This record gives sequence, C-alpha cells and structure tokens, in this order.
Amino acid sequence: MKVVLLGYMASGKSAVGKLLAKELNIQFVDLDDFIAEKEQLSISEIFKLKGEIYFRIKEGEYLKELLNFDQNLIISLGGGTPCYGNNMQIIKNKSKSFYLNASINTIHERLIDETSKRPLVATLGTSNLKEFIAKHLFERNPFYERADNTILVNNKSISEVSKEIMTFI
Repeated sequence: MKVVLLGYMASGKSAVGKLLAKELNIQFVDLDDFIAEKEQLSISEIFKLKGEIYFRIKEGEYLKELLNFDQNLIISLGGGTPCYGNNMQIIKNKSKSFYLNASINTIHERLIDETSKRPLVATLGTSNLKEFIAKHLFERNPFYERADNTILVNNKSISEVSKEIMTFI
C-alpha cells in the first residue's frame, strides 16, 4: 500500500504523513527530504546549482522509485510534484492519493511567520503573499483535484485529518 499526500505548501502534508505513518506503523517519506538525501544537496541548492528542470526530472524519477518500493509507505509530496511531467498519472496508478485542501486564508496564516523558511516565498515578503498563494492554487488545483480523495483541512487538527484519511484506507 502506498498513500500519497499532496497539496499546497503548509497544507499539512508532512505533519499528517508522520502521524498517519505512526498510527499505521508504516514508514513515512517526505519526497523533498528523499531527493535531498539522494542528491546530497538541499532543495534550494539543487534549484540554485542545477536548475528547476533538473530538479523536476529528478523529482519524477525519485517519485517513481518510492512508488515502486516493495514496502508500504506514506509519502508526502512537494507542492509542485503533481503538476509536472506525468507525475499525477503515476500517482493515480500506483497509490491511494489524498489532496489536503487548505483555503488561501489557512495557507496564508500558516506561512505568514515562516516565509524565510520556504524558498518559494522567501523573497516575496508578506504584502504579496496572499496574492501569490491565490495565483499558485488556481494554477495547481486542476492537478490536485485529480487525487483519489480530497480532505478539507481548514480548522482541523493533524489528528483529525489523519483519522479522516484512515477512513478511506
């Protein structure tokens, strides 16, 4: 069994994935962490040194590798992973996928104090953040909505989201 969590940054993919894996007693893998470990570079360094195209190619390769592992896994994706190449089709064919759907306001509230920790929004500043999130979500939603299940995460705890996912597994 492979369970894939997808959605925009700050939607709770990693936090929910870790708890879900613990509750189901299976391994959790954050795709970005997996890529960084395999490449021996942080995601920011990969973008800076090798470019986004290189990153997106490697992201697709490592996603396939994880989905082809013989063991059960909970995998959290980067926010852009489903939007490139044929990643979403591979996800649909090889896993049970869950879109953690957070509103623009929820994402904004979660990101406002940690923009410096998120390379994609680090240079934006807080004044343009909400508009950036809205634009990105609009572009990415058609990919996210292809997930097998959509879980609304607004005003829910990590535990509540995890329990809701378990009802579908």
